[in-house]
Amino acid sequence: MTADRTVQINALISQLVRDAIIRRSSLSSPLKIAGLVVCIGLTGRLARGDQLQPPAQAPDPAGVVFAINGSGNLQFTSTALEKAVADACLPMTVVTVDWSQGSVVADHTDWQHAQEQGCRLAERIAAYHQAHPSQAIYLVAHSAGSGVALTAAAAVPPGSVNRIILLAPSVSTDYDLRPALRGTRDGMDVFYSRRDVFSLGFGVSFVGTSDGGQGCQAAGRVGFQIQSETAEDDVLFAKLRQHPWDRCQARAGNPGFHSGARRPRFLQGFILPLLDPGHLAAN
Repeated sequence: MTADRTVQINALISQLVRDAIIRRSSLSSPLKIAGLVVCIGLTGRLARGDQLQPPAQAPDPAGVVFAINGSGNLQFTSTALEKAVADACLPMTVVTVDWSQGSVVADHTDWQHAQEQGCRLAERIAAYHQAHPSQAIYLVAHSAGSGVALTAAAAVPPGSVNRIILLAPSVSTDYDLRPALRGTRDGMDVFYSRRDVFSLGFGVSFVGTSDGGQGCQAAGRVGFQIQSETAEDDVLFAKLRQHPWDRCQARAGNPGFHSGARRPRFLQGFILPLLDPGHLAAN
């Protein structure tokens, strides 16, 4: 007999006994007596005191991951990330940030809209931090979504965000990261690839970078330039970690193209460790 069947029978027994007690009636009804006899015969015991146990409560998450997709409202990155987190049983909640206008071109070229959505995200981050001060907050952004993430991190109080992870960011290579780095505790990880020729190569050469840059390269191809001018800048840029595409990433399923960073094995091997609170504590 399966466990589920036993639970159902025990519940039936408990209900029959409870009904008898509540109504102060004896078990004189042939139907009730027969029902109890059958149930006892099936389970081998009278579950007079058995109670259905309430379902186990899921543990509180250790933090939240705000996933910001690229342009066009194509939620491939957030969907892949949510699945990877669930498969790895990480105690994290993945929240997809809805910022798109529904058009690939409009999202990539409308920098004002991206900034407005970044400010909206900053409000959500502040509200979450106030409601859950002990939980970690992560931002994972792909392509044009990186502008939303960077704007949000720059608008929150210092240290409000644990970590920012940018996948193939389409903002310009000389984008000033200092305001966003101030908003983080554990800094920023940037994954870029020179093999991203079509989207961040030819595409950017025609329409520019997502922050409005013309005639310059996207950070998702060549990384960000370090703009350190003061001792404070040195401290901030020490929190910037840039990861150029290499053979190790290729073996993890990332071919180095624009969508490569959302491949399952790459997420599991390179991104999830950055979201693991145990990993952060160890580092």
